[in-house]
Amino acid sequence: MLAKDIMTADVITVSPDEQVEVVARLLIDNKISGIPVVDSDQHILGIVTEKDLLIKASELKVPFYVTLFDSIIFLENPMRFSNNLKKYTASKVKDVMTVKVEVVDENAPIHEIAEIMQNKKINRLPVVRNNKLIGIVTRNDVLKAIVKNNG
Repeated sequence: MLAKDIMTADVITVSPDEQVEVVARLLIDNKISGIPVVDSDQHILGIVTEKDLLIKASELKVPFYVTLFDSIIFLENPMRFSNNLKKYTASKVKDVMTVKVEVVDENAPIHEIAEIMQNKKINRLPVVRNNKLIGIVTRNDVLKAIVKNNG
């Protein structure tokens, strides 16, 4: 079985300029956990997932410092704080999306898809033909295919 045999072809996508609130609503309304971000030609630019949107205020720690012997010592990684602040205050998808996206060709075998998902600890893989999005495969799709083949 190949990616094209088990993928969902009718993929919900968003543009990088879409509002974060719109994406959150799409995730909730469609009971999905991630949406590919594409350009007008369906080239994948990134992916936005629940994880990308779920930066909680408790994770956004304001860096604080102590003064010791008249020196200021910061107790929080400023780069991490800056990245979290950017995601926390983002209003557009391009500010929260994951840019490095694993994809598979439509002719990728199911064992290869499962291996990528397992090794990379990801839940979904966009399926491409000529570098354009044509579908998406989730862990659930892989499991259904395995059960169907062995049942």
